[in-house]
Amino acid sequence: MSKATRMTKQKRVILDILRSTQNHPSADWVYEQAKKIVPDISLGTVYRNLNVLRDSGEIIELNYGSTYSRYDGRNENHYHFYCEKCSKLVDVSIPVYEGLDKMVQDTTGFEVRHHRMEFYGLCNECKEMKAKRA
Repeated sequence: MSKATRMTKQKRVILDILRSTQNHPSADWVYEQAKKIVPDISLGTVYRNLNVLRDSGEIIELNYGSTYSRYDGRNENHYHFYCEKCSKLVDVSIPVYEGLDKMVQDTTGFEVRHHRMEFYGLCNECKEMKAKRA
């Protein structure tokens, strides 16, 4: 890691928080957790470090058109399901289709480094609520 992207205490705490949860939290949630470990950390420091970690490929930023992003500490290819009703965001435990990268490369000539795929619909809780109303 170069000096410009060295692993500071704050950055390590933020990365550890993200890697210890499957909740895909907002920056505000990360900030609240980080304050428990580093009481003098600022919200600005959390945002800056989230951006640095995202830019270095350590984490993934997920944005679904809301007013805030959510973050994922799992940086390897995997899929997500987003509930359009309650905004629940969960990892989908299915094998990643690696052949998709090659298919896109062969079709376009582009160099594909990774891909991201999301599924949209209703989670089980929202689906049950919809069925009860029907």
